[in-house]
Amino acid sequence: MVHTFGSLGRLFALDTESGAFLEIDKVAKALLDGDDMSPFSSCEIADAQAEIAALKADGVLFATAQKATLPPFTPVIKAMCLNVSHNCNLACEYCFADGGTYCGERQTMSFDTAKAAIDMLVEASGTRRNLEVDFFGGEPMLDFDVVKKTVLYARSLEKPHNKNFRFTVTTNAYKLSDEDIDFFNEQMYNVVISIDGRKHVHDRVRKTVGGKESFDVVMKNALRFKQKRKGQYYVRGTFTRYNLDFASDVLFLNDMGFDQLSIEPVVLDPASPMAIRDDDIPTVLAEYDKLAAEYIERRKTDKWFNFFHFMIDIDNAPCAVKRLKGCGAGGEYVAVAPDGTVYPCHQFDGIAATALGNVFDKKLDENIRKRFYGCSVPTKTECSACWAKYYCSGGCMANSYKFCGGDINTPYKPACELMKKRVECALAIKAIENCSE
Repeated sequence: MVHTFGSLGRLFALDTESGAFLEIDKVAKALLDGDDMSPFSSCEIADAQAEIAALKADGVLFATAQKATLPPFTPVIKAMCLNVSHNCNLACEYCFADGGTYCGERQTMSFDTAKAAIDMLVEASGTRRNLEVDFFGGEPMLDFDVVKKTVLYARSLEKPHNKNFRFTVTTNAYKLSDEDIDFFNEQMYNVVISIDGRKHVHDRVRKTVGGKESFDVVMKNALRFKQKRKGQYYVRGTFTRYNLDFASDVLFLNDMGFDQLSIEPVVLDPASPMAIRDDDIPTVLAEYDKLAAEYIERRKTDKWFNFFHFMIDIDNAPCAVKRLKGCGAGGEYVAVAPDGTVYPCHQFDGIAATALGNVFDKKLDENIRKRFYGCSVPTKTECSACWAKYYCSGGCMANSYKFCGGDINTPYKPACELMKKRVECALAIKAIENCSE
């Protein structure tokens, strides 16, 4: 399967199976697409045909699809999300976790529960040395004493068990002190801060529980964090139908001094006024084009920045398993709720049908885990004919479950077009930057 496309004023071809990515001209694109060749001379057509034939003979274009299979399931867990707080000091209108409560009671995780979760992770990780723990919520800073105790407890296990923990925390930064930032610098491998962009965009959907605007406090704290941060970080936002011009929010955050950015499309019931509708898709795709063009220009200046969805490594492709299933939910990755219930990932928290077990008995439902592990490109028949399948890996299982009748093997189609556009932009950016080096 060969996919051709235009991006950033250039033409490209991607072979799905070989992974070959080429810049092409109009003649080659017309030939590959089976278009009308009358605008081109016989010499142009012959030259392009010869080049395509040579690439096909070398297995670069129209490569034969190989039977894709996953290795057998193993119960090893290497990553864990601790939803330490089913509570939040903000009341974001689009929150998938229903204001941090996950459609349940407001509660926080005890240290005993967090400790049991870490013990389970150490035991379930087998011989894997590098382990990842993400503190999430709700707002984890509302339970930060437990976060700190948990980190220090995990550190105490590293040498005796030959483990190395990498911690991440995701916070809205509304309650962020210098002491917190110092702890982040000492212990957190990565920090994710939630800001949606421009003040009017952020304040429209990210007010406090009491209804106050939050932007000024969040931005002040985030800027202080950025100034003091030693290590990785991301500023992550969400765009909704209220700000389809989200490129302006990305660039605003960059203008504020942040250089590691991600803005994600909201996923909501179509009935929500914030949901991105089918007729909004052309506007969103054009916005990605706009952002990609500015991205290239800014990366030549002192406003250089990374945008998460434009970061694709075409020189060192991911391993076969990652190409077939980008997400390890339910397999090598699990999430833990405040009461100790284990779920396939944080977005399944509170969905009883997907509960795997509890950290206190350490017995997880292997049948559910195998079902999630097996969910991959080969099991998603609608993905088999998609050129982007090895970049998307079938999409988010939580979105599929929630919006496709509980079927994790059915891709959530509203996200497909956006994903394919981001991949096209990312590939074009990589090609253009490689040529300029």
